[in-house]
Amino acid sequence: MDKVLFPIGDAAEVMDTLYPYFRVQEDGYKAVVAGPEKRLYHLVMHEIPPGSEWDITRESPGYHLKADIAFRDVNPEEYIGLFLSGGRAPEYIRYDEDLMRVVRHFFEHNKPVASVCHGAEIIATADVIRGKRLATVPKCQFDVEICGGIFVDEPMVKSGNLVTGRTWHDNAEFMPEFMRMLNSMRNG
Repeated sequence: MDKVLFPIGDAAEVMDTLYPYFRVQEDGYKAVVAGPEKRLYHLVMHEIPPGSEWDITRESPGYHLKADIAFRDVNPEEYIGLFLSGGRAPEYIRYDEDLMRVVRHFFEHNKPVASVCHGAEIIATADVIRGKRLATVPKCQFDVEICGGIFVDEPMVKSGNLVTGRTWHDNAEFMPEFMRMLNSMRNG
């Protein structure tokens, strides 16, 4: 069975993570969760409550998700695709050298990669977005541009092997393209 890798850490966003996690399984892929360690991670819900006075994202506890494997044990050759979710986790896990090794592999081998929200911090840190157009939340625009990418405020942006969305609100826009990319790789 073809596998899709889902790197997470504590404070990965629930909707950014779980919708794609289950969606790839619907097409027969094995979703493999990776973390800094093989353990249980705490997901969070991020939103700006409708009609509220908040102008920043509010964070609430969400579900939990167990990592099947630690970053250091991931052999990227075994995976057909990579999905990078958002939340606060990317801010921390982007410093993991094993995760950077894995992410670079997907770009070096032109394998499908999807990123949503703060997942852009991971690919920016991996130095794989130079000249690529990508969507993310506006507060990550600086990360994208300082690392040579082109920030686009759209629900779905495809640039080579990379498809991106701004937030989980864009799941229905960018996930169909990610699924087309995976299915194209599988069907060769």
